[in-house]
Amino acid sequence: MIKFKYVILYVEDVEQSMNFYKNTFGSGIKFITPEKDYGELLTGETTLSFAAVNLAGSNIKKGFLTSKTEDKPFGMELGFVTDDVENLVEKAIKNGAELYEDIAVKPWGQKTAYIKDPNNYLVEICTEIQ
Repeated sequence: MIKFKYVILYVEDVEQSMNFYKNTFGSGIKFITPEKDYGELLTGETTLSFAAVNLAGSNIKKGFLTSKTEDKPFGMELGFVTDDVENLVEKAIKNGAELYEDIAVKPWGQKTAYIKDPNNYLVEICTEIQ
């Protein structure tokens, strides 16, 4: 059996990053290491995790681009579904996010918006696809 279990974002400040997602999306903190270089949020079956860039570098010997390498976010996104896109976008911005693409309604009826989190990761805030 194969199971998609987690996504890890490499960040400069693990605790600050986790607090942004906790305070914005209501995700509880599952744990954070005493060194505050790795942590996991309670996000359902698939865990959203954070690792310090220096810790990730000790595992990924060939190196990697950090999220702050470019002005534009990576070509990937995290998605959060809500019934109230407007309020969640506003809350994210108050917590340090930057609006990247304003709220739009897709032809199939889904409402979407895109923010950049404080680490420059792209996050979609949207309604459920009907």
